[in-house]
Amino acid sequence: MRTIILILALLAPAFAVAKIKPVDEVVVYKSKHLMQLKRNGRVVKSYKVVFGQNPVGHKQYEGDQRTPEGRYTLNWKKKNSTYYRAIHISYPNAQDRARARKMGRSPGGLIMIHGQKPQWKNIEKYLTRMNWTNGCIAVTNPEMDEIWAMVDTGTPIEIFP
Repeated sequence: MRTIILILALLAPAFAVAKIKPVDEVVVYKSKHLMQLKRNGRVVKSYKVVFGQNPVGHKQYEGDQRTPEGRYTLNWKKKNSTYYRAIHISYPNAQDRARARKMGRSPGGLIMIHGQKPQWKNIEKYLTRMNWTNGCIAVTNPEMDEIWAMVDTGTPIEIFP
């Protein structure tokens, strides 16, 4: 028995540092409320997601409550976000800025994949059934932990209507 415990104790650090293999693409289907993490074209994990309160159509300007559509990059992470953890989407791009400028508006920014406020523990399930963000993509906090572990900065994200 001592030998088994000793072997497990020696192996434990090796298991603790095992890193989850990152995905190479994130795909979001707004009409299906679906986000897929992909590696080599294959779906590794899928999540039910919610969006801004006005989810139909591409984000036009700051405050429109829409989630952008198109190809972007997940370009930085925020560990201690108001919404638990967050991964930034590189919106706005040059086209987004030009479109908003033509309307005399700011394109906005700080569009993220994020969790829920930690103090919202009693309403987590409720929040998965409605669009409540200002244009971000939201998941539960346990799901955000998984996404955080599998998505590195620089990963492309494509958001479809």
